[in-house]
Amino acid sequence: MSASAQERTESATPKRRSDARKRGQVPRSREIGAAAVVGAATISALMAGGHIAAAAEMQMRQLLSFDASALMQAHSLPALFGNACMQALLLCVPLFAACVCAALLAPMLLGGWTFSAQALQPDFSRINPLSGLGRMFSGHGAMELLKGLVKLAWIGGIAASYLWQKREALAALSAEPAARGIADGGALILGMLGLLAMTLIVVAAIDAPYQLWTHAKRLRMSKQEVRDEMKHSEGRPEVKGRLRRMQMEMSKRRMMEKVPGADVVVTNPTHYAVALKYSSEGMRAPCVVAKGAGEIAATIRELARQHGIPLVSAPPLARALYRGVQIEQEIPAALYSAVARVLTYVYQLRAWRGGSRPPAEPVIDGIPGGEPDPD
Repeated sequence: MSASAQERTESATPKRRSDARKRGQVPRSREIGAAAVVGAATISALMAGGHIAAAAEMQMRQLLSFDASALMQAHSLPALFGNACMQALLLCVPLFAACVCAALLAPMLLGGWTFSAQALQPDFSRINPLSGLGRMFSGHGAMELLKGLVKLAWIGGIAASYLWQKREALAALSAEPAARGIADGGALILGMLGLLAMTLIVVAAIDAPYQLWTHAKRLRMSKQEVRDEMKHSEGRPEVKGRLRRMQMEMSKRRMMEKVPGADVVVTNPTHYAVALKYSSEGMRAPCVVAKGAGEIAATIRELARQHGIPLVSAPPLARALYRGVQIEQEIPAALYSAVARVLTYVYQLRAWRGGSRPPAEPVIDGIPGGEPDPD
């Protein structure tokens, strides 16, 4: 069965979500943007409404008190009209600025900002009429249409109800003085904006979870797709095994290169071999530079013989070092006494240099973790 025919029941992996984001596919809710813009307009109108109303009254007085002789000069009328439009636009600058800022910040609430070069590339499938009809009559298209109709009916009904309740106040504006008429008209507009903002916030609160669910559903994967992605990202098992073997060989080679510089090799004497090195400069305690069992232990012993490194048979100490100390790690305090005896023997052996009788090899017992092997 092909991956496309399998049921998509698995949640999207981080890689799939990252790839979708690179293509510009992030959860988006237009209702959040609309609620943010209307809410910003309401707040800015509430804060700057008095200033705007006073400036609008002054502008109206100036426009209605122009020189009547200007009516006889046709070329001056466009200048008067352009000046009036410019002043009106300047009055609305705070509202426009608040709306623009809200429109730019709204995407941060769901999906965040994203810039995708792939989304800018032309996609000729989008201009295919058959594909367009398929999207229009799909389940998602039907849901979007239903949601749009419900939203239009709800918001339109609330707005119509508000205007119907304020119909007498709206009709009375024409009979009021200019100053009071502007103030009352601004209050009606502010009330309408506030009501629309609250309505759109409710709509956005309903739409945002739906968009998150739809986006997650769109990115779902089949089990085969998840396995293929893991195989692609982590590599095939045979390749991983070969890389692991190469890493082990390199680690073993580096370890063997340090055996010639060791002070002593503690052996089991056949199963284990641990190479120790100690320097009074920069070391608090002896350090394990190489260790191994079986064939690796035999290789360590052979290298030690070739380079004249003393081999000390101390089975309990060898087992304790092999099992409890990692390479390039200093020995624990519990093994200080036993290792000190071994190093003392090595230093005495170096100082003997062919005397009448070499020093006796130390007997190491009572080592923590130095019990006999179970086999």
